[in-house]
Amino acid sequence: MSGRIDQKDINNAAWAACDTFRGVVDPAQYKDYILVMLFLKYISDVWQDHYAEYQKQYGDDDVRIRRKLERERFVLPLVRLIEKTDNSGKETVLDESPATFYSLYERRATANIGELINIVLDHIEESNKSKLEGVFRNIDFNSEANLGKTKDRNRRLKQLLEDFNKPQLDMRPSRVSEDVIGNTYIYLIERFASDSGKKAGEFFTPLKVTELVAKLAGPKPGDRICDPACGSGGLLIQAAKEVGDRNFAIFGQESNGSTWALCRMNMFLHSFDSARIEWCDTLNSPLLVENDRLMKFNCVVANPPFSLDKWGAESAESDQYNRFWRGVPPKSKGDWAFISHMVETAHEKQGRVAVVVPHGVLFRGAAEGRIRQKMIEENLLDAVIGLPGNLFPTTNIPVAILVFDRSREKGGVREDCKNVLFVDASREFVSGKNQNTLSEEHLERIMEVYKSRGEVEKYAHVAEFTEIKENDFNLNIPRYVDTFEEEEEIDIDAVQAEIDELEKELASVRAQMAEKIAQIQR
Repeated sequence: MSGRIDQKDINNAAWAACDTFRGVVDPAQYKDYILVMLFLKYISDVWQDHYAEYQKQYGDDDVRIRRKLERERFVLPLVRLIEKTDNSGKETVLDESPATFYSLYERRATANIGELINIVLDHIEESNKSKLEGVFRNIDFNSEANLGKTKDRNRRLKQLLEDFNKPQLDMRPSRVSEDVIGNTYIYLIERFASDSGKKAGEFFTPLKVTELVAKLAGPKPGDRICDPACGSGGLLIQAAKEVGDRNFAIFGQESNGSTWALCRMNMFLHSFDSARIEWCDTLNSPLLVENDRLMKFNCVVANPPFSLDKWGAESAESDQYNRFWRGVPPKSKGDWAFISHMVETAHEKQGRVAVVVPHGVLFRGAAEGRIRQKMIEENLLDAVIGLPGNLFPTTNIPVAILVFDRSREKGGVREDCKNVLFVDASREFVSGKNQNTLSEEHLERIMEVYKSRGEVEKYAHVAEFTEIKENDFNLNIPRYVDTFEEEEEIDIDAVQAEIDELEKELASVRAQMAEKIAQIQR
């Protein structure tokens, strides 16, 4: 097969590979096997492409070719399987091959294929420590618990290797662009989330929601962009795309090891090799620090876990970074803990924050109410945007996006802006079988109103500080945007006339039926 590969073809081929596991392996688990295999196939194809180029240049000079390949973006080393033959320590080389997908494909029928895949991944990780350390540690292709007993496991892995050897998944740079490969990775993540239920969707934010959050955050060239709950990295990638060039720096944190690994691979597949993605609990052990202080970012975006229980409230008062000086959120709801962290990591007088939250964040009282009030009094809150329900695979509740802008602080360029924009976009969505979605038109309307900060009947309202104060700093959107639709006045006389007419028709039909029955009985 020659020529360029179409995006649809590669997407379909990659998704079809999942058939090997469906109904046998939990979707939350088999996504890891599919996405790791996609990554392995990609770096192997790049390697093969470059190897062929060097062969044209240097012929059979394998030493010279190897030397060139050692300077590649990803190094795929030789794997030697060695056996000690006796007590003297003498070793025998049982097998030797490059750590590539194709070496595994050639050995797909071997009895220990799961172990071989693990060995190849270990060698790749060891040879690319600065980039890939820890990325494959949570994936085990030889797991009986996940993939079944030896015979079934070998059959599935053999099929998986054959699926990824299809021409549609030939990802050599000469045949497919990096954009296409990155899009396929995101496509698979989206499909896993939407088709596999809540458990498999925890790491994913729907594409249109990521687009909207990224646009609202407004990253600019030269910005440092951060997501402190980055999941598989979709929101970071979307924010990077909004910049319009490659002049940005990406940072992220993720507490789940498996999801962190997905995010790292996602960054590489989008050529964001310098992205710094930390594996840690943001609220309790932030690792994005410099000189013993929290790093500061121009743009902070996140879709953090909703109302996270046991988030670490007991140690928040003694937080070494003083992130919770406005108050400690309740231990059973970590929403304002994440928001507090995000605002504190945004650059003073210029940083921008956009965060997805459940509606309870807008109106719950006690400690949350006090934190919310302080942030409004500091003039940090820029907009509250209500979205429809059932947008996420993990929940059907409606959500909102809060936008904070630290340029509204005293001394910032927007310090004179004292109002908050409320948008009720909850009724605008495209209905789907399992999930609702936002359309491009919906996004454009929200962004148009956000930029103009104008009044739109039953859709948007600009509330001054005094109005919000009168509402006790409650941000519940219906308090500010009246979406009540008056019912049309009923004309009683017209309705009665219609009823009379229907009764006449009914009497006529009954008379006709009675006549027909009488004729039959004769």
